[in-house]
Amino acid sequence: MMSRVLLFYCFTPLPDPEAIRLWQRDLCEKLGLRGRILVSEHGINATIGGELKACKQYVKTLRSYPAFKHIDTKWSEGTGLDENGMSRDFPRLSVKARPEIVSFGVPEELEVDENGVVGGGTHVRPNEVEDLIAKHPDLVFFDGRNKVEAEIGRFDGAIVPDTETTHDFVKLLDAGVYDHLKDTPILTYCTGGIRCEVLSALMVRRGFTKVYQLLGGIVRYGEEFGNEGRWKGSLTVFDDRETIKFGPNTAIIGVCHNCGKPAEELHNCGDASCVTRLVTCTECAEKPVFCKEHLSVAV
Repeated sequence: MMSRVLLFYCFTPLPDPEAIRLWQRDLCEKLGLRGRILVSEHGINATIGGELKACKQYVKTLRSYPAFKHIDTKWSEGTGLDENGMSRDFPRLSVKARPEIVSFGVPEELEVDENGVVGGGTHVRPNEVEDLIAKHPDLVFFDGRNKVEAEIGRFDGAIVPDTETTHDFVKLLDAGVYDHLKDTPILTYCTGGIRCEVLSALMVRRGFTKVYQLLGGIVRYGEEFGNEGRWKGSLTVFDDRETIKFGPNTAIIGVCHNCGKPAEELHNCGDASCVTRLVTCTECAEKPVFCKEHLSVAV
């Protein structure tokens, strides 16, 4: 049977996040879906996977809730189902209620209404990017992901902040690292669009005057342009696939952390207590991957 992976989010006021959490947990368990779902008073954020028919039923049920009626779901092929008919791309189902659905560490700064984030950057669809550049030749692409994700794929000439977590963006902005861009047109981008919903709003609050965000993120851009646009390399994803590509002959722009050869994949550190992801070539990935801090584990 065919498997699919769904990526989606929706910023909308949710008066009872715990009730939504329980509904989502029960729904996914009933349909045999695995993945991660976060719910807060600001909305929902999820990456889940399973059998195609179950995914379709999930989306239909999700949209039956009025606040999620127009939710945008991004579909991609999974790597298959295990002997129990469960997605191989996720080891388990995790459904949690948290203060934020994407953790920048400043939930008090985020305001949402039924239309989404209030005061964020202007949405730009993938097919509008070139027109935006024509209008603003000085436009800069601003990567809203953690820096390791950009090592294997990014937009040409993009600014890649020195970040390990989303919390680092707030620290950099508050430290004035990018104040020289406050009057420069900025197009923020991230995997599926959610991080830029928040990041762009935080930038606007701090005095950046020309902030845009790529609607649907890199996923939607890649679906439209493949490897023929301004995106170069592979895209990091947050399931057992680790990365995806948008077509044949994908440029390899990463460098293996271990041997220095060209690399296009990310692998988690082999130490169970470590969350570090490492750019790794095919040969080095044949044995356990360890960051510098945990190399002793491999000895």
